[in-house]
Amino acid sequence: MKLPKVFNFKKFTKQSGKLLPITFNNKFPIKVKRIFFIYGKKNYIRGDHAHKKCSQVFFPIVGKIKISMKYNKTEKSINLSHKDSKALLVPPIVWNRLEFLKNNSVVLVLTDYQYDFKDYIETYKEFIAFQKRNK
Repeated sequence: MKLPKVFNFKKFTKQSGKLLPITFNNKFPIKVKRIFFIYGKKNYIRGDHAHKKCSQVFFPIVGKIKISMKYNKTEKSINLSHKDSKALLVPPIVWNRLEFLKNNSVVLVLTDYQYDFKDYIETYKEFIAFQKRNK
């Protein structure tokens, strides 16, 4: 099983502003097939599910988010802010929950899998059973 991983992007700063490029080369952790944005208000929750095959990279564009994850017998939380140049890779079979810590936050999500409702594990009970079957 792959584990979640935080990674950094190189940011370029000038007096006129900042540039943070995302290059989809062999160093990028997934082969991107889908991109979407999640908008949220402080204390609102999104996600709260897992995927069977899909990996996701979460990158905060505006604001601050907390991503809580459960996998195997591990529980972890990571805070990400648009002020940092960090993103979080969440591989398949990791239960994740996204909480907005600031109003009007925006998160860019890049995935390596096209949308497929059958890929979602929507209840935690189903997630535990799926994990046991796929060790």
